[in-house]
Amino acid sequence: MVDDEQPPHASSFGRAATAYAENRPDYARSAVRWALEPAPGPRVLDLGAGTGKLTGTLVALGADVVAVEPDPAMLTELRRSLPAVPALRGSAEAIPLPDASVDAVLAGNAMHWFDMAVAGPEIARVLAPGGILAGLWNILDDRVEWVAGLARVSGSAAVGPRDTRTSWRAGTAGAHLPKPDAAARFGSPEQAEFPHGQRRTADSLVATLATRAGMLVMPEPERKATLHRIRTFLANTSETAHGEFRLPMLTGVSRTRQR
Repeated sequence: MVDDEQPPHASSFGRAATAYAENRPDYARSAVRWALEPAPGPRVLDLGAGTGKLTGTLVALGADVVAVEPDPAMLTELRRSLPAVPALRGSAEAIPLPDASVDAVLAGNAMHWFDMAVAGPEIARVLAPGGILAGLWNILDDRVEWVAGLARVSGSAAVGPRDTRTSWRAGTAGAHLPKPDAAARFGSPEQAEFPHGQRRTADSLVATLATRAGMLVMPEPERKATLHRIRTFLANTSETAHGEFRLPMLTGVSRTRQR
């Protein structure tokens, strides 16, 4: 999918690349290890890599990583923060890598943007035999009462259908294999969740939620009203009203192996 064909939500992140790099969380290492566990080798493609949040975790775990990202502003941030990682402009629908060149393809909070009718065969092309395809999503742990309240107050633009523990499994269950031709290439997906968290203040949590795609494309008056509503909730919630706190999260993973 070329840039000017992307839906507005998918192509919205570049305008907030610096804020995205500063505020979005990384991924639980235990989740990334599980995603890679069945991979036949160490070569990993971070597809739709954004500013490198997942890329950095892969590097820390010793993977041989190449990153591919369609948005030039996001790619600039990635290259700045991880200059030693090969970072290429491309998309899930047109991956600039040779056939069978990676052992795993991982996507962090990105797979739901892929056009799998095109991306499925393309991912299969670059994967080595028995290679792994895995999507990872950082999700709010809405089993915690105040987090559930935050999700309700924020609305779907800031906390969408894949952004809470309650909803992410259903929201991502078909993300790998939505088309019959792609399904023929991969086995049945497995899903798992891993504890995660992020130190936040009310201001930095608001800044994080402001980088959600739904917020970035929202008309400015509505965006301001939504952020004000979130700030008011955080200011009146005992867990978040006074300085730094831990935002309860999970990293959810859905993985499948190429046949």
